[in-house]
Amino acid sequence: MPGDALIDCRRCRRLCAYMAGLPPRRGLSRSDYWNRPAPGFGDPQARICLLGLAPGAHGANRTGRPFTGDGAGDFMYPLLYRAGLASQAEATHIGDGLQLHDLYITNAVKCVPPGNKPEPSEFSACRPWLAAELANMPRLRVIVALGQGAFLSMLRLLKDAGKIGRLADFPFAHQTAYSIPGGPVLVASYHTSRYNIQTGRLTEAMFDSLLAQVLRLAAED
Repeated sequence: MPGDALIDCRRCRRLCAYMAGLPPRRGLSRSDYWNRPAPGFGDPQARICLLGLAPGAHGANRTGRPFTGDGAGDFMYPLLYRAGLASQAEATHIGDGLQLHDLYITNAVKCVPPGNKPEPSEFSACRPWLAAELANMPRLRVIVALGQGAFLSMLRLLKDAGKIGRLADFPFAHQTAYSIPGGPVLVASYHTSRYNIQTGRLTEAMFDSLLAQVLRLAAED
């Protein structure tokens, strides 16, 4: 996996400036924040990769681990645990003992963006890091892209690698799976953001169904 080289990355000036000036949550100080690119984590022999958009300002940007310490993770990890993909239902900090089984979790953009909206150039700058992560997963069978931003960035990576043609041939729709010749199955999902959960766009039952589908796909020959 990218490791120290990723953590030292400063390619995107806008994101670096945003991290440098981000006010900490009440009761915390800047020393409590990771405030660097947040690398992916999980089982290096995993058949499943869960791809988010970017670190949350007070989630992964604070803790240094994707979907840890924020509402999106609070929703997701109990369901991953129930599906047998995580060792525990809570993710609070890097040293909390959480282990992933047959699962690797990362983000399309590794640094927190203003308004949770990376710019196209930032997706492009981060895509080589994502490509390196995926290339180091020899048993990878399924990629689950959470949200349209992560989904489109993954499609562009596949297009750059010559595995697909027109992006328009792969419309985003929740729980739609695309078989990629010479590559993993790409599954689209609504993001586990607090907004999507509060509005009912994504429910526990929907995500349970998605995970069951992904486990079936990962097990196929």
